Amino acid sequence: MYIAIEGVIGVGKTSLARLLQPKFNSELLLEVFEENPFLSDFYGDRKRYAFQTQIFFLLSRYRQQREAVPEALAKGSLISDYTFSKDALFARLNLEGDELDTYHEVHEALAERVRVPDLTVYLKVDTDVAMQRIAMRDRPYERNMDRGYIHDLNKAYETFFTAEDHGRVLVIDTSSMDFVARADDLEVINKRIRAVLGIPPFQRELPFGEER
Repeated sequence: MYIAIEGVIGVGKTSLARLLQPKFNSELLLEVFEENPFLSDFYGDRKRYAFQTQIFFLLSRYRQQREAVPEALAKGSLISDYTFSKDALFARLNLEGDELDTYHEVHEALAERVRVPDLTVYLKVDTDVAMQRIAMRDRPYERNMDRGYIHDLNKAYETFFTAEDHGRVLVIDTSSMDFVARADDLEVINKRIRAVLGIPPFQRELPFGEER
């Protein structure tokens, strides 16, 4: 079983993946992003550094998916805090023209060799809540994060997971939740995932999510 957590920057993907790992007795795969040498420059000048940033992320994520995912699934279940397909979402937002065309050619060739998750949990969140969570974690390269960029990215995520086919997707609105501090919120998500996958114990009537 391969579960991936998705959502806009700041929504809490990594925190949720870590919290769910013991509940599903699974392996854990976390996105490696801080090693990207262009990331800090990108947040300072997105247009200038977008292509370098995207290509580095694309190749890094592909390498991790090809190596780590099969190894983890050979041991049992896996929970990841990202999907390979979402890389294209960022490219559409940050690239244009020949750079975007070049990116898509490379992405399509690589995507054919990447395992698709059995379930993607898409965490929705209001932009202002995402900005609050970004400020709270206080990563140096995110301190001057542009709200407009997060808003556009949030809209892109919504379109990405509602207008396109990305396999089985569970949508959960986390704007009023705090699954890190409140155990009840975490249990709601746990039960929603189990309900979709048919893993007991679960409650089908829980109102905080929808499957797409």
